[in-house]
Amino acid sequence: MSTARIDASLRSALGDEPLDLGDVETVRLILQGDSIIDWNRAHFRSLADVDRFLGLHLLDLSRDEDVARLEFVYAEAINYLEEHVGLRFPPDMKNPDDVREIFLLASQTGGFRRRQILACVILKLMHVINHMEAAELRFQTPLSEAEVLDLAERRIVRAAARMRAEGFPIVSFYGSRKTRSSVITKLLAKKDTTAATIFDKLRFRIVTEDREHVLPAIRWLTRNLFPFNYVIPGQSHNNLLPLGRMLREPPFSAFLDQLQGGPPAPDNGLLPEDNPFSGSTYRMINFIVDFPVRVDHQVDPRTAVLLGRTVFALVEFQVVDERTADENERGDNAHDRYKERQRAIVERRLRKGARWRRKLQGS
Repeated sequence: MSTARIDASLRSALGDEPLDLGDVETVRLILQGDSIIDWNRAHFRSLADVDRFLGLHLLDLSRDEDVARLEFVYAEAINYLEEHVGLRFPPDMKNPDDVREIFLLASQTGGFRRRQILACVILKLMHVINHMEAAELRFQTPLSEAEVLDLAERRIVRAAARMRAEGFPIVSFYGSRKTRSSVITKLLAKKDTTAATIFDKLRFRIVTEDREHVLPAIRWLTRNLFPFNYVIPGQSHNNLLPLGRMLREPPFSAFLDQLQGGPPAPDNGLLPEDNPFSGSTYRMINFIVDFPVRVDHQVDPRTAVLLGRTVFALVEFQVVDERTADENERGDNAHDRYKERQRAIVERRLRKGARWRRKLQGS
């Protein structure tokens, strides 16, 4: 892939917003399946950056109830860290005039870093607490899983239309849902069966015109659709782009020495697909997002402060270029071959179980 073409594609996709260290860290986190809990610095340059990030969490700080929710989660994080970790915070951090300033403090570089580290620790706790309480809210609401997925799908479809309207070089952006029979088949095929989590009940595929548009597409999604911190760690797969090599080439190489954890190893580029049913040459980037969905109509005001107004829906995103997408539908990679291999595994497991049962009954 031409680095000059990557650079040009990034510039056209980003418009007036130049690539920054936060973008590079985010792409690396997503493609390598890492967790923001392991980060030691945030990457917010202004309050506008913070507002956009909170907006992806569906928090509107022009609304008093959303400000109250943000401040409540912040206070919970401080209380936990003081009571259970033994940390102590200066007064201006314990009771800030504007919680958004902590995001900027967590992003500072140079100088004495104690305050920056403390701010980063607070953000990690806020991330965990917000996610935990959203899960509790999900249990308390009478919404079915199908209704939550409907709400998520509508938001994503609107984003797809916006992406096209902005002239982003995509060929298609479409979604699909697993049927009940497909879910059963997948559970039977997975080793952990009933304990398994099905991550791809709602799936969206973004096909770009060329391969150099793939990373800009991921960057667009994290800037405009979902907060990158809720990409599920350990569930990313990338056998399309050699990330380790690409981070050493322009325009990414400008940020190489600033990456958290240092530069990646040269061979730490691809996470091979571990799906045993896929063809050997099937290529794709896919990752799972806990996608935020507002459910205001199901939440009373008191509960909204304690647990928020947002629940999460697991959504799989696949990103691939058009040429690779075409190759993925040929020969051994074709979807009908995939389904044949999956059904064969299910049939063998069921029959093996039947044989063992008969053997036990005869003993």
